[in-house]
Amino acid sequence: MFKFEVEYKSKKTFARIGKLITHRGVIETPVFMPVGTQATIKALPPETVQSLGYQIILCNTYHLYLRPGVEVIEKIGGLHKFMNWKRHIITDSGGFQVYSLSQFCEIKEDGILFKSHLDGTEHFLTPLKILKIQEKLGSDFLMVLDTCIPYPCSYEESKALTEITHLWATKSWNYWEKHKNNKQAIFGIIQGGMYESLRKKSAQFIASFDWDGIAIGGLSVGEPMEVRNIMLEVTIEELPFNKPRYLMGVGNPLDLVEAILRGVDMFDCVLPTRNARRGSVFTSQGLISIKNASFKESSQPLDPECECYVCKNYSKAYLRHLFHAKELLVYYLLTLHNLFYYAKLIKKIKKAILEESLESLKEEFRELYGKFNSEN
Repeated sequence: MFKFEVEYKSKKTFARIGKLITHRGVIETPVFMPVGTQATIKALPPETVQSLGYQIILCNTYHLYLRPGVEVIEKIGGLHKFMNWKRHIITDSGGFQVYSLSQFCEIKEDGILFKSHLDGTEHFLTPLKILKIQEKLGSDFLMVLDTCIPYPCSYEESKALTEITHLWATKSWNYWEKHKNNKQAIFGIIQGGMYESLRKKSAQFIASFDWDGIAIGGLSVGEPMEVRNIMLEVTIEELPFNKPRYLMGVGNPLDLVEAILRGVDMFDCVLPTRNARRGSVFTSQGLISIKNASFKESSQPLDPECECYVCKNYSKAYLRHLFHAKELLVYYLLTLHNLFYYAKLIKKIKKAILEESLESLKEEFRELYGKFNSEN
Protein backbone atom coordinates (compact mmCIF):
# COMPACT_ATOMS: atom_id res chain seq x y z
CA MET A 1 0.00 0.00 0.00
CA PHE A 2 1.39 3.38 -1.02
CA LYS A 3 -0.31 6.69 -1.75
CA PHE A 4 0.81 10.31 -2.00
CA GLU A 5 -1.59 13.22 -1.64
CA VAL A 6 -0.91 16.94 -2.03
CA GLU A 7 -3.05 18.69 0.58
CA TYR A 8 -2.01 22.29 -0.03
CA LYS A 9 -0.19 24.06 -2.87
CA SER A 10 1.15 27.58 -2.32
CA LYS A 11 -0.43 30.29 -4.44
CA LYS A 12 2.84 32.23 -4.63
CA THR A 13 5.50 29.53 -5.01
CA PHE A 14 5.80 25.84 -5.90
CA ALA A 15 5.91 24.85 -2.23
CA ARG A 16 3.39 22.26 -1.11
CA ILE A 17 2.22 20.25 1.88
CA GLY A 18 1.26 16.61 1.46
CA LYS A 19 1.30 13.19 3.01
CA LEU A 20 2.73 9.79 2.17
CA ILE A 21 0.43 6.94 3.19
CA THR A 22 1.87 3.44 3.63
CA HIS A 23 0.93 0.24 5.44
CA ARG A 24 3.07 1.51 8.34
CA GLY A 25 1.40 4.89 8.74
CA VAL A 26 1.44 8.46 7.46
CA ILE A 27 4.41 10.73 6.74
CA GLU A 28 3.64 14.43 6.44
CA THR A 29 5.60 16.38 3.83
CA PRO A 30 7.79 18.36 3.54
CA VAL A 31 9.80 15.85 5.54
CA PHE A 32 13.40 15.75 6.74
CA MET A 33 14.88 12.30 7.22
CA PRO A 34 17.79 11.89 9.68
CA VAL A 35 20.55 9.65 8.39
CA GLY A 36 21.23 6.35 10.16
CA THR A 37 24.00 5.10 7.90
CA GLN A 38 24.89 2.00 9.92
CA ALA A 39 21.32 1.25 11.13
CA THR A 40 21.61 3.85 13.88
CA ILE A 41 21.23 7.59 14.24
CA LYS A 42 24.67 8.14 15.74
CA ALA A 43 24.60 8.84 19.50
CA LEU A 44 20.81 8.54 19.89
CA PRO A 45 18.58 5.55 20.69
CA PRO A 46 15.66 5.10 18.26
CA GLU A 47 13.08 5.88 20.97
CA THR A 48 14.63 9.34 21.40
CA VAL A 49 14.56 10.04 17.66
CA GLN A 50 10.93 8.93 17.55
CA SER A 51 10.06 11.18 20.49
CA LEU A 52 11.18 14.18 18.42
CA GLY A 53 8.44 13.40 15.90
CA TYR A 54 10.45 11.82 13.10
CA GLN A 55 8.39 9.37 11.03
CA ILE A 56 11.17 8.20 8.72
CA ILE A 57 14.94 7.77 8.72
CA LEU A 58 17.47 6.79 6.05
CA CYS A 59 19.83 3.82 6.22
CA ASN A 60 22.60 2.97 3.77
CA THR A 61 22.54 -0.16 1.63
CA TYR A 62 26.28 -0.07 0.85
CA HIS A 63 27.37 -0.02 4.49
CA LEU A 64 24.85 -2.62 5.67
CA TYR A 65 25.69 -4.91 2.75
CA LEU A 66 29.36 -4.86 3.76
CA ARG A 67 28.73 -4.99 7.53
CA PRO A 68 27.02 -6.85 9.15
CA GLY A 69 25.77 -8.31 5.86
CA VAL A 70 22.23 -8.53 4.53
CA GLU A 71 21.89 -12.18 5.56
CA VAL A 72 22.45 -11.28 9.23
CA ILE A 73 19.79 -8.56 9.14
CA GLU A 74 17.34 -10.78 7.27
CA LYS A 75 17.86 -13.59 9.79
CA ILE A 76 17.14 -11.26 12.72
CA GLY A 77 13.85 -10.27 11.07
CA GLY A 78 14.63 -7.29 8.87
CA LEU A 79 16.05 -3.83 9.38
CA HIS A 80 13.20 -2.49 11.54
CA LYS A 81 13.57 -5.28 14.08
CA PHE A 82 17.36 -5.30 13.83
CA MET A 83 17.61 -1.65 14.91
CA ASN A 84 14.36 -1.44 16.90
CA TRP A 85 12.91 1.33 14.71
CA LYS A 86 9.14 1.02 14.40
CA ARG A 87 8.48 3.75 11.88
CA HIS A 88 9.49 4.16 8.22
CA ILE A 89 12.91 3.45 6.73
CA ILE A 90 14.24 4.49 3.34
CA THR A 91 17.41 2.81 2.07
CA ASP A 92 19.57 4.50 -0.54
CA SER A 93 21.19 2.41 -3.25
CA GLY A 94 24.79 2.93 -2.15
CA GLY A 95 25.99 4.32 -5.47
CA PHE A 96 27.39 7.48 -3.90
CA GLN A 97 29.20 5.54 -1.15
CA VAL A 98 30.77 3.19 -3.69
CA TYR A 99 32.10 6.23 -5.53
CA SER A 100 33.28 8.18 -2.48
CA LEU A 101 34.55 5.46 -0.13
CA SER A 102 35.75 2.57 -2.25
CA GLN A 103 39.48 1.92 -2.64
CA PHE A 104 38.73 1.08 -6.25
CA CYS A 105 35.62 1.70 -8.33
CA GLU A 106 34.85 0.94 -11.96
CA ILE A 107 31.46 1.72 -13.48
CA LYS A 108 30.47 -0.79 -16.12
CA GLU A 109 27.37 -0.98 -18.27
CA ASP A 110 25.89 -3.77 -16.15
CA GLY A 111 26.95 -2.58 -12.69
CA ILE A 112 29.68 -1.25 -10.40
CA LEU A 113 32.87 -3.14 -9.57
CA PHE A 114 34.50 -1.95 -6.37
CA LYS A 115 36.72 -2.89 -3.45
CA SER A 116 35.41 -2.54 0.08
CA HIS A 117 36.76 0.38 2.10
CA LEU A 118 36.73 -1.98 5.10
CA ASP A 119 38.91 -4.87 3.98
CA GLY A 120 39.67 -4.45 0.27
CA THR A 121 37.48 -7.36 -0.84
CA GLU A 122 36.07 -7.06 -4.35
CA HIS A 123 32.33 -6.76 -4.99
CA PHE A 124 30.09 -6.25 -8.01
CA LEU A 125 26.75 -4.53 -7.56
CA THR A 126 24.10 -4.60 -10.28
CA PRO A 127 20.75 -2.81 -10.39
CA LEU A 128 18.89 -6.04 -9.62
CA LYS A 129 21.24 -7.05 -6.81
CA ILE A 130 20.74 -3.68 -5.13
CA LEU A 131 16.95 -4.10 -5.22
CA LYS A 132 17.16 -7.66 -3.92
CA ILE A 133 19.35 -6.50 -1.03
CA GLN A 134 16.83 -3.80 -0.11
CA GLU A 135 13.97 -6.28 -0.36
CA LYS A 136 15.75 -8.49 2.16
CA LEU A 137 16.46 -5.54 4.43
CA GLY A 138 12.73 -4.89 4.46
CA SER A 139 12.94 -1.11 4.13
CA ASP A 140 9.74 0.75 3.27
CA PHE A 141 11.24 2.82 0.43
CA LEU A 142 13.80 1.42 -2.01
CA MET A 143 16.12 3.39 -4.27
CA VAL A 144 17.36 2.21 -7.66
CA LEU A 145 21.07 2.05 -8.44
CA ASP A 146 22.40 5.16 -10.16
CA THR A 147 25.77 6.62 -11.12
CA CYS A 148 27.36 9.37 -9.10
CA ILE A 149 28.46 12.27 -11.31
CA PRO A 150 31.28 14.32 -9.74
CA TYR A 151 31.52 18.10 -9.82
CA PRO A 152 32.95 19.50 -11.95
CA CYS A 153 32.43 17.04 -14.78
CA SER A 154 32.53 17.42 -18.56
CA TYR A 155 29.36 17.31 -20.63
CA GLU A 156 30.49 14.14 -22.40
CA GLU A 157 31.20 12.25 -19.18
CA SER A 158 28.00 13.52 -17.54
CA LYS A 159 26.00 12.37 -20.56
CA ALA A 160 27.61 8.92 -20.56
CA LEU A 161 27.03 8.41 -16.83
CA THR A 162 23.45 9.64 -17.08
CA GLU A 163 22.76 7.17 -19.87
CA ILE A 164 24.03 4.36 -17.64
CA THR A 165 21.68 5.57 -14.89
CA HIS A 166 18.82 5.35 -17.40
CA LEU A 167 19.85 1.86 -18.46
CA TRP A 168 19.90 0.74 -14.82
CA ALA A 169 16.56 2.45 -14.15
CA THR A 170 14.99 0.46 -16.99
CA LYS A 171 16.38 -2.82 -15.65
CA SER A 172 15.22 -1.91 -12.16
CA TRP A 173 11.71 -1.09 -13.35
CA ASN A 174 11.41 -4.30 -15.35
CA TYR A 175 12.41 -6.29 -12.26
CA TRP A 176 10.10 -4.31 -9.99
CA GLU A 177 7.11 -4.80 -12.27
CA LYS A 178 7.41 -8.57 -11.71
CA HIS A 179 8.37 -8.57 -8.03
CA LYS A 180 6.78 -5.52 -6.37
CA ASN A 181 4.84 -5.99 -3.15
CA ASN A 182 2.37 -3.92 -1.14
CA LYS A 183 4.78 -3.23 1.72
CA GLN A 184 7.59 -1.53 -0.20
CA ALA A 185 7.69 1.50 -2.50
CA ILE A 186 10.36 2.37 -5.05
CA PHE A 187 11.93 5.65 -6.21
CA GLY A 188 13.67 6.32 -9.52
CA ILE A 189 16.64 8.71 -9.51
CA ILE A 190 17.36 11.61 -11.85
CA GLN A 191 20.93 12.52 -12.78
CA GLY A 192 22.34 14.80 -15.51
CA GLY A 193 25.22 16.58 -13.84
CA MET A 194 25.12 20.38 -13.94
CA TYR A 195 23.82 20.64 -17.51
CA GLU A 196 20.27 21.88 -18.04
CA SER A 197 19.67 19.81 -21.17
CA LEU A 198 20.87 16.61 -19.49
CA ARG A 199 18.86 17.29 -16.33
CA LYS A 200 15.75 17.95 -18.39
CA LYS A 201 16.22 14.80 -20.46
CA SER A 202 16.91 12.69 -17.37
CA ALA A 203 13.83 14.05 -15.60
CA GLN A 204 11.68 13.24 -18.63
CA PHE A 205 13.11 9.73 -18.88
CA ILE A 206 12.76 8.83 -15.19
CA ALA A 207 9.28 10.35 -15.02
CA SER A 208 8.16 8.11 -17.90
CA PHE A 209 8.08 5.17 -15.44
CA ASP A 210 5.38 4.80 -12.80
CA TRP A 211 7.68 4.96 -9.75
CA ASP A 212 6.09 5.59 -6.37
CA GLY A 213 8.34 8.63 -6.05
CA ILE A 214 11.11 10.42 -7.90
CA ALA A 215 14.48 11.33 -6.42
CA ILE A 216 16.79 14.08 -7.63
CA GLY A 217 20.38 12.88 -7.31
CA GLY A 218 23.80 14.32 -8.04
CA LEU A 219 23.26 17.69 -6.34
CA SER A 220 24.95 19.01 -3.20
CA VAL A 221 28.25 17.63 -4.52
CA GLY A 222 30.16 20.90 -4.31
CA GLU A 223 28.29 23.04 -6.83
CA PRO A 224 27.27 26.66 -6.00
CA MET A 225 23.76 27.05 -4.61
CA GLU A 226 22.77 29.15 -7.63
CA VAL A 227 23.64 26.27 -9.98
CA ARG A 228 21.79 23.77 -7.79
CA ASN A 229 18.68 25.93 -7.81
CA ILE A 230 18.72 26.14 -11.60
CA MET A 231 19.11 22.36 -11.86
CA LEU A 232 16.17 21.92 -9.48
CA GLU A 233 13.96 24.25 -11.49
CA VAL A 234 14.60 22.61 -14.87
CA THR A 235 14.15 19.19 -13.28
CA ILE A 236 10.95 19.76 -11.32
CA GLU A 237 9.10 21.36 -14.22
CA GLU A 238 9.32 17.96 -15.95
CA LEU A 239 7.95 15.96 -13.00
CA PRO A 240 4.36 14.85 -12.36
CA PHE A 241 2.47 16.78 -9.69
CA ASN A 242 1.15 13.66 -7.94
CA LYS A 243 4.50 12.02 -7.13
CA PRO A 244 6.68 12.85 -4.10
CA ARG A 245 9.95 14.56 -4.98
CA TYR A 246 13.04 13.68 -2.97
CA LEU A 247 16.21 15.78 -3.08
CA MET A 248 19.03 13.53 -1.89
CA GLY A 249 21.73 14.70 0.51
CA VAL A 250 20.40 18.21 1.26
CA GLY A 251 20.98 20.13 3.46
CA ASN A 252 21.23 23.12 5.83
CA PRO A 253 18.11 25.18 6.70
CA LEU A 254 18.56 27.61 3.78
CA ASP A 255 19.03 24.69 1.37
CA LEU A 256 15.74 23.17 2.56
CA VAL A 257 13.76 26.38 2.15
CA GLU A 258 15.22 27.04 -1.31
CA ALA A 259 14.28 23.53 -2.47
CA ILE A 260 10.82 23.54 -0.87
CA LEU A 261 10.08 26.85 -2.60
CA ARG A 262 10.74 24.99 -5.86
CA GLY A 263 8.45 22.07 -5.04
CA VAL A 264 10.60 19.45 -3.25
CA ASP A 265 8.92 17.23 -0.62
CA MET A 266 11.61 15.02 0.94
CA PHE A 267 15.17 15.48 2.19
CA ASP A 268 17.93 13.59 3.96
CA CYS A 269 21.25 14.91 5.21
CA VAL A 270 23.97 14.07 7.74
CA LEU A 271 24.44 17.74 8.71
CA PRO A 272 22.51 17.88 12.01
CA THR A 273 24.11 14.70 13.35
CA ARG A 274 27.60 15.07 11.88
CA ASN A 275 27.84 18.72 12.86
CA ALA A 276 26.84 17.82 16.42
CA ARG A 277 29.74 15.40 16.72
CA ARG A 278 32.04 18.20 15.59
CA GLY A 279 30.67 20.65 18.14
CA SER A 280 28.65 22.64 15.61
CA VAL A 281 25.14 23.56 16.70
CA PHE A 282 22.11 24.96 14.83
CA THR A 283 20.34 27.75 16.72
CA SER A 284 17.92 30.62 16.19
CA GLN A 285 21.02 32.83 15.93
CA GLY A 286 22.60 30.63 13.28
CA LEU A 287 25.42 28.11 13.52
CA ILE A 288 27.60 28.25 16.66
CA SER A 289 30.62 26.21 17.76
CA ILE A 290 30.52 24.89 21.31
CA LYS A 291 34.34 24.87 21.20
CA ASN A 292 34.35 28.68 21.33
CA ALA A 293 36.43 30.05 24.22
CA SER A 294 33.78 32.68 24.92
CA PHE A 295 31.49 29.93 26.23
CA LYS A 296 33.92 28.75 28.92
CA GLU A 297 32.01 30.44 31.75
CA SER A 298 28.63 30.92 30.03
CA SER A 299 25.60 29.86 32.07
CA GLN A 300 23.37 30.36 29.03
CA PRO A 301 21.74 27.52 27.05
CA LEU A 302 22.76 26.74 23.49
CA ASP A 303 19.72 28.63 22.24
CA PRO A 304 17.54 30.87 24.43
CA GLU A 305 14.61 30.30 22.05
CA CYS A 306 14.88 26.49 22.14
CA GLU A 307 12.74 24.26 24.37
CA CYS A 308 14.62 21.01 23.90
CA TYR A 309 15.83 18.91 26.83
CA VAL A 310 19.40 20.13 26.36
CA CYS A 311 18.59 23.83 26.39
CA LYS A 312 16.34 23.40 29.42
CA ASN A 313 18.98 21.64 31.49
CA TYR A 314 22.55 22.42 30.41
CA SER A 315 24.75 25.48 29.98
CA LYS A 316 27.15 26.28 27.19
CA ALA A 317 29.96 26.11 29.75
CA TYR A 318 29.10 22.53 30.69
CA LEU A 319 28.67 21.40 27.08
CA ARG A 320 31.95 23.04 26.12
CA HIS A 321 33.66 21.25 29.01
CA LEU A 322 32.23 17.89 27.91
CA PHE A 323 33.34 18.44 24.32
CA HIS A 324 36.93 19.36 25.20
CA ALA A 325 37.08 16.49 27.72
CA LYS A 326 35.82 14.18 24.95
CA GLU A 327 33.06 12.90 27.19
CA LEU A 328 30.61 10.72 25.25
CA LEU A 329 27.57 12.44 26.76
CA VAL A 330 28.22 15.56 24.69
CA TYR A 331 27.56 13.71 21.42
CA TYR A 332 24.16 12.61 22.70
CA LEU A 333 23.24 16.08 23.91
CA LEU A 334 24.37 18.05 20.85
CA THR A 335 22.80 15.54 18.43
CA LEU A 336 19.55 15.67 20.40
CA HIS A 337 19.52 19.46 20.18
CA ASN A 338 20.28 19.58 16.45
CA LEU A 339 17.58 17.04 15.56
CA PHE A 340 15.11 18.92 17.77
CA TYR A 341 16.04 22.06 15.83
CA TYR A 342 15.42 20.37 12.47
CA ALA A 343 12.07 18.95 13.60
CA LYS A 344 11.01 22.43 14.71
CA LEU A 345 12.40 23.88 11.46
CA ILE A 346 10.11 21.68 9.34
CA LYS A 347 7.09 22.76 11.41
CA LYS A 348 8.10 26.38 10.90
CA ILE A 349 8.41 25.85 7.15
CA LYS A 350 4.97 24.21 6.94
CA LYS A 351 3.44 27.12 8.84
CA ALA A 352 5.12 29.57 6.45
CA ILE A 353 3.75 27.65 3.43
CA LEU A 354 0.21 27.90 4.77
CA GLU A 355 0.65 31.59 5.59
CA GLU A 356 2.29 32.27 2.20
CA SER A 357 5.36 33.70 3.96
CA LEU A 358 8.03 31.23 2.86
CA GLU A 359 9.91 33.87 0.87
CA SER A 360 10.29 35.91 4.06
CA LEU A 361 11.55 32.84 5.89
CA LYS A 362 14.09 32.32 3.12
CA GLU A 363 15.50 35.80 3.72
CA GLU A 364 15.71 35.08 7.45
CA PHE A 365 17.73 31.94 6.80
CA ARG A 366 19.84 33.69 4.19
CA GLU A 367 21.00 36.01 6.98
CA LEU A 368 21.67 33.09 9.32
CA TYR A 369 23.13 30.53 6.92
CA GLY A 370 24.25 32.38 3.78
CA LYS A 371 27.85 32.32 5.05
CA PHE A 372 27.54 28.58 5.66
CA ASN A 373 26.67 28.06 1.98
CA SER A 374 29.52 30.21 0.71
CA GLU A 375 32.03 28.19 2.77
CA ASN A 376 30.68 24.69 2.03
